[in-house]
Amino acid sequence: MKYYEYIWLDGNPGDPQLRSKTKIVSDDSEPSIWGFDGSSTNQAEGSDSDCVLKPVKTYNDPFRKNGQLVLCEVYNVDSSPHETNSRDELVSLSKDLSSKEFWFGVEQEYTMLNSKGKPIGFEEQSSNIRPQGNYYCGVGSTNIFGRELVEEHAFNCEVAGINICGINAEVMPGQWEYQIGTDDPMTIADDVWVSRWILHRTAEEFKITISLDPKPVEGDWNGAGAHTNFSTKAMRSHYDAVEKAAEDLSKKHEEHIKVYGSGNERRLTGAHETCDINTFKWGISDRGASVRVPWQVAKVGYGYLEDRRPSANCDPYRVFSKIMETVCYE
Repeated sequence: MKYYEYIWLDGNPGDPQLRSKTKIVSDDSEPSIWGFDGSSTNQAEGSDSDCVLKPVKTYNDPFRKNGQLVLCEVYNVDSSPHETNSRDELVSLSKDLSSKEFWFGVEQEYTMLNSKGKPIGFEEQSSNIRPQGNYYCGVGSTNIFGRELVEEHAFNCEVAGINICGINAEVMPGQWEYQIGTDDPMTIADDVWVSRWILHRTAEEFKITISLDPKPVEGDWNGAGAHTNFSTKAMRSHYDAVEKAAEDLSKKHEEHIKVYGSGNERRLTGAHETCDINTFKWGISDRGASVRVPWQVAKVGYGYLEDRRPSANCDPYRVFSKIMETVCYE
């Protein structure tokens, strides 16, 4: 028997959520088109509820010996892309702009919550919780919470064949980050979504809930983002292209913010290593900027940019598409 776990994005208002279901087959046939009840995922009305799952990529299943994870796009029954299918646009852009040779990488932050909905580490420290500062890239049981889950998630991503390249503790107890990249836009966007599914699935084993909320705890704590690093062939060749990309982004700030994740206004306040959501600025080595030029890029004279605006719950298909639309010059 073979187990196919079909994974897709639903129609949740604001930011899509992951859904999945299992098909069990008795032969070695490839994953085929399947369907689901769109009225239960905000993607159809009950009177016309069928939606289509079109397999687009497979990964090794780290949870089942004879399984594969099957990433799918959602289509209508007339074979047209569903209105919630944000991947379809990125597929088209990737083909149209292939000569630009875009590369992407994502720094995915997230927060682990206990059964009471509190970040793990908060209750353990009770009323003596210390301010942020000791936890970032820390070590020791008074600074680090949830490392077992983090290590298991990284291993599961590796088994799946996802391009995970790093992990680290973030500034708040129970808050972590992993990095995906660098590769072409389709590979990285797909990997980010499947890595999120694996993260939620791994957390089930630890009875922990994963939050991608951009500001999981109010007060003097950093929010959670999905900092997006990107470059074009031109940017990897000369610094003028890096600066021009930053200037191009400055001209369409509001358009980008609209697709950079829901609830982002609670995170992008101008404090806690962010720029205000209504302001755009870029700078070298500036983590309070909207877009940061890493110091080594300025030093060597070529490289990439870090867009710090996307929130942890953003849709990388939409984020990448918007960046590519904006930075697509000769």
